[in-house]
Amino acid sequence: MVWGGISTRLRTPLYHVVGNLTGVRYQNEILQPLVVPALQAIGPRAILQDDNAPPHRSAAVNTFIQQARVNRMLWPANSPDLNPIEHMWDELCRRVQQHHPPPANLGQLLQWLQQEWNGVPRAFICNLIHSMRQRCVECLAHNGGHTRY
Repeated sequence: MVWGGISTRLRTPLYHVVGNLTGVRYQNEILQPLVVPALQAIGPRAILQDDNAPPHRSAAVNTFIQQARVNRMLWPANSPDLNPIEHMWDELCRRVQQHHPPPANLGQLLQWLQQEWNGVPRAFICNLIHSMRQRCVECLAHNGGHTRY
């Protein structure tokens, strides 16, 4: 598993998560070293958009988020996943699949993932993020059902 964050201004490095991601690991390996500095670089209006995965919502993470004064977008339980990062993962997958032959080992795969992650044009990321308003409008119009996103 890999983790990454995007915004219109920057993207975090891609982080390889080895094993199960717990709330403590999410806090220590991702939030502290990657998310908080990125949000600080973006500025006081930056918002963390994660999902309701158990590590993201652990008590330790919630306390850390509050103490670090991170603005977090709240998601209702069982809500549709409108996060633009999902389309970034699709793009990353398409880019890596264009490599031939397939990766020989995990190290090569991780190298290609980081290379392609860095190669996704900023304009593509900005388009994903700027589509959030329309994503929400369509989701509401379809009563939470399927949309073109």
